[in-house]
Amino acid sequence: MTAKREILRVDIMDMAAYGEERAARRAEISRVKRDRRLAVGPFATFYFESYDTMWMQIHEMLFVERGGEDQIPNELNAYNPLIPNGKNLVATLMFEIADGDMRARELARLGGIEKTIRFELGEGAIAAQPIADGVERTTDAGKTSAVHFLQFDFTAAEIEKFRDSTVRAVISISHSNYGHMANIPDIVRDALDGDFD
Repeated sequence: MTAKREILRVDIMDMAAYGEERAARRAEISRVKRDRRLAVGPFATFYFESYDTMWMQIHEMLFVERGGEDQIPNELNAYNPLIPNGKNLVATLMFEIADGDMRARELARLGGIEKTIRFELGEGAIAAQPIADGVERTTDAGKTSAVHFLQFDFTAAEIEKFRDSTVRAVISISHSNYGHMANIPDIVRDALDGDFD
């Protein structure tokens, strides 16, 4: 079955009905997200998005903010670009540092980090592309944001390589102040396989 690529107005639940199912849906999406998460280094985590994670995000925003019908178009516009299109993988990259002082200090050292991220497949690599959302993620002073939205665009040949478990798959960050890489475990690879056509 082909994965859904866009959330439509018809896919949005009534908020009262959603409220009744919310706890069960949150538990289920936590299980889904667990297999779509990859830590790279001490505090960078990639959360690979999907139709299901974005459907949940939109419903949570509507449920918490209570903006009603007027809020729905804005949420669809914000989150539909984070759904894989069948030829890419989409990730929210978060720098998760609990201590505020340390977080400010580290982010100030990581300007331009989004340009140093690659999805390595065997000898080849796919550079991360920031998803345009109108927000500049690195300031003129060289400080980066704690959250980045990235996509990795695959060719058909690269999708085949990704599906070949004998081909090494790695996420790497080569920033001068944050050089780390992580192998993509089979459980994550299996979950992400469904994002491709």
